[in-house]
Amino acid sequence: MDNQVEAYLSLDDPPKSDHLWRYTSWQRAHPTGDSGSIPSDVSIPNLKLRDINGEDVEGVTLDFGQKLPIPFDGSPTSDAFMKAITHGKAILMTIPDNWNSDVPLVLEITTGKGIEAAHIHIKTGRHSEVTILTRIEGDCAWLGLLRTAETGVGSTLHDVVVNKIRHGSLLRVDSFKAGRDSTITAGTVSAGSKQTKADIRYMLDSTGANLKVLGSLLAAERMHLDHHIEIRHVAPNTYSRLNWHTACSGRSTSVGTGMLKIDKGAKLADAGQLFHNLLLSEKAKANSIPELEVEENDVVGCGHGTANGPVDESQRFYLMARGLSEKESEDALVAAFLNSTLSQMGSELVHAWLIKTVEDALDGLKQS
Repeated sequence: MDNQVEAYLSLDDPPKSDHLWRYTSWQRAHPTGDSGSIPSDVSIPNLKLRDINGEDVEGVTLDFGQKLPIPFDGSPTSDAFMKAITHGKAILMTIPDNWNSDVPLVLEITTGKGIEAAHIHIKTGRHSEVTILTRIEGDCAWLGLLRTAETGVGSTLHDVVVNKIRHGSLLRVDSFKAGRDSTITAGTVSAGSKQTKADIRYMLDSTGANLKVLGSLLAAERMHLDHHIEIRHVAPNTYSRLNWHTACSGRSTSVGTGMLKIDKGAKLADAGQLFHNLLLSEKAKANSIPELEVEENDVVGCGHGTANGPVDESQRFYLMARGLSEKESEDALVAAFLNSTLSQMGSELVHAWLIKTVEDALDGLKQS
């Protein structure tokens, strides 16, 4: 038996009392529902790297068939499972030292119709600067996406994931480690998949690491979107902000759990997290749980908060009084709500690309 498979099968199912699995059990996130098995018919989705204009990319490489470790431990269950089904099939994306471009890169992930999985590792060189827009599309029944990254000294990474899977389920596991004096801006735009379970983790274990995590999510019909974001400050003089916006309609459910950990020795750490949920129907549900674990006394600040509410009726009335229909008014308000985080995910070119994605998704919002 493969060591990776054996490691997974030796684990017990995590309890629902676990912060990560409170709202989506592992059995529900598993591709078959039988958590004691690993499916054998797992294929790799199609991947294509181009720049935002559709041109080939020079200098950046994609190497397939790699055996790559996860930079740091996260959930034993999902880590072991994703290692097992992607073992020897990882894709390494390498950004060379001092590489930079004003033109964003687009990594297209196109799925088939079955159970698919991929491990993508991003390695940025020293003093490089890159924007990577990962767009996921297709009709798969289940996609497991393991994303890992390590940023070089003084590098800048803008990493945005856009989920537009139709109907299926997505299990996303991220483990990103920030190098010394490097900056990561991480965006999540979700406008697809019937069910999403995401375990997104960042490690700031080098002095001067800077992180901004942003979310713009649309939940419609009976979608169940569950995102867990964990940020761990280990080194001194590190900075992070989490700002997560979700608009829920129909009978959808959104869950956002955030965990900020400030380790002993992470002096002058500055961290904060904020969740905002916009409820567009009476039957939509949104749960947000920000949590803190602070072991260091000498910090700049550690803040957290959450807010839920419907569309502001006075703002809707204002727009309708100026000639917009009720639907047009609500679409404008939802777009403005999501735009507050979309606008921070990259350049004007990136913003325009993302706005188009959100505008298309607004047509699918249901208020039943």
